[in-house]
Amino acid sequence: MKRTLSMLALGVCANALVSLSASAQAAPEVTLTRLDCGTNAAPTEVNQRFSDTYAYGGLKLQLVFSCYLVKHGDDYMVWDSGQPLTAGPVAPKVKLVDLLEQVKVKPEQVKFVGISHYHGDHIGQVDQLPKSTLLIGKGDWDVLTAATPTAGANPAPFASWIKGDSKVESVPLDKDVFGDGTVIMLNTPGHTPGHHSLLVKLKDMGSVLLSGDLVHFQENYDNNGVPSFNTDRAATVASIDRFKKLAANLKATVIIQHDARDIAKLPVLPASAK
Repeated sequence: MKRTLSMLALGVCANALVSLSASAQAAPEVTLTRLDCGTNAAPTEVNQRFSDTYAYGGLKLQLVFSCYLVKHGDDYMVWDSGQPLTAGPVAPKVKLVDLLEQVKVKPEQVKFVGISHYHGDHIGQVDQLPKSTLLIGKGDWDVLTAATPTAGANPAPFASWIKGDSKVESVPLDKDVFGDGTVIMLNTPGHTPGHHSLLVKLKDMGSVLLSGDLVHFQENYDNNGVPSFNTDRAATVASIDRFKKLAANLKATVIIQHDARDIAKLPVLPASAK
């Protein structure tokens, strides 16, 4: 009897080890690549536009326009789509689909295109990815699809999704994009009604937080600065508080998408953070 029980116990342990091994082997590789999705503007005076309390004096900063490619196993997600090609001096030098080609990704391979919010420098090339499922905050999608969209919201690049030719999921809260906790859209409203940030968990680098436009530069982040054009001041401050607590608890690398000083935190294209 004892021998039988021992054999059963060994069998259970062996099955558990096999299961754990299979699970480890099945864990998808997750990588993060920054794409340059707009030409650097000249240093910008940030005091009036980016602080409703005029917190920055004569500070001028170099702002950049970033997109990101997340690889999750065999699936891909693009986060934000940068400036449009018609943006004049700040238009991208290389269009989004050509940047994807540099890392051997075709537009039709992009499963999801996630948009942090509806402002033009984050949605400018989304129409290059009509085969992708659009992930966008519900508050922002409601604005884009309203009979009269809010000033600053341009529905035109989303025509394929608005008409129903492409798939869209409006995200009311957080969203676990691939269902395994490695890539999570974070509900951080305030800049716009449905603004989201993105959490990406990498094996080597650890957790990375992409800001969207929750904040625009380091000084903005440090003192909870609120731009004068945000839709909800209280929601912005609460979202920044949540974001900072997540960063501390996860020991995350924070990437402020518009801050040129943050670019060095990630490898240069075509290299990826892992």
